[in-house]
Amino acid sequence: MAMPYEDIDHLPDSVRENLPKHAQEIYMKAFNSAWEQYAEPEERRGDASREETAHRVAWSAVKNVYEKDEESGKWKKKD
Repeated sequence: MAMPYEDIDHLPDSVRENLPKHAQEIYMKAFNSAWEQYAEPEERRGDASREETAHRVAWSAVKNVYEKDEESGKWKKKD
């Protein structure tokens, strides 16, 4: 079972290999916050697991600040 992340070195490979360090920090903070916030199943949408919900929230938080460059495929800070 996933747990809140202690530091960015423990984030999933897909996050660490694709996002810049600052975006990883945003991801980790948002995941950990959502992990606490959505502990109870009735607080989540549909039948999403606690972990799925936390990952969705984390990606959403990253996308508020970063966007994927269509040409390079790299994540960059929004203008």
